[in-house]
Amino acid sequence: MARMASMALVLAALALAGCATTTVTGGKTPAQKRAEIDRMARDTLDRLFEQNPPARTLYDKAYGWAVFDNLKLSLFLSGGGGAGVAVEKPTGRRIYMRMATAGVNIGLGGQKYQVVFLFQDRHTFENFVEIGLKAEAQANAVAGKTGVNAATGFTNGMAVYQLTEAGLMLQADISGTRYWPWDELNQHP
Repeated sequence: MARMASMALVLAALALAGCATTTVTGGKTPAQKRAEIDRMARDTLDRLFEQNPPARTLYDKAYGWAVFDNLKLSLFLSGGGGAGVAVEKPTGRRIYMRMATAGVNIGLGGQKYQVVFLFQDRHTFENFVEIGLKAEAQANAVAGKTGVNAATGFTNGMAVYQLTEAGLMLQADISGTRYWPWDELNQHP
């Protein structure tokens, strides 16, 4: 019985993750999707630097960066999805990626947000792009139109910023987030 309940929770969380959408929708060519992701990443970085000027200093020191546009839904289970790009600054190499999150929580709501990762060195950047798994546990209350957390330095080779768009998310969440390369967008003609 406990096994069936656990399976039901996992399936429900995956269903929520499947319901989450990003600004990058179907029916577009890979070139159009890449252009949308690049535009979102530029706009997000500009907004981050405007709202948190010290982030520019870390960005300047970083080996690479990644920006993701996400939508997370929560109704006792949480699920979300998104798309983004990771950029290796020395070479300019761009790796387009997807992300998904699922978990069990006590909460209700939805949140659209962007996440910016700054990578201190090549090893941390490559691990993120190749392995791409980030498990998280968090308790938060996010409300209002905009917000940004204030990372002040690299921790374990990374600095992470979350910028909210709109919505209300009240939750105590234990979730797993997975980032992986988006093969369709990384195959250039």
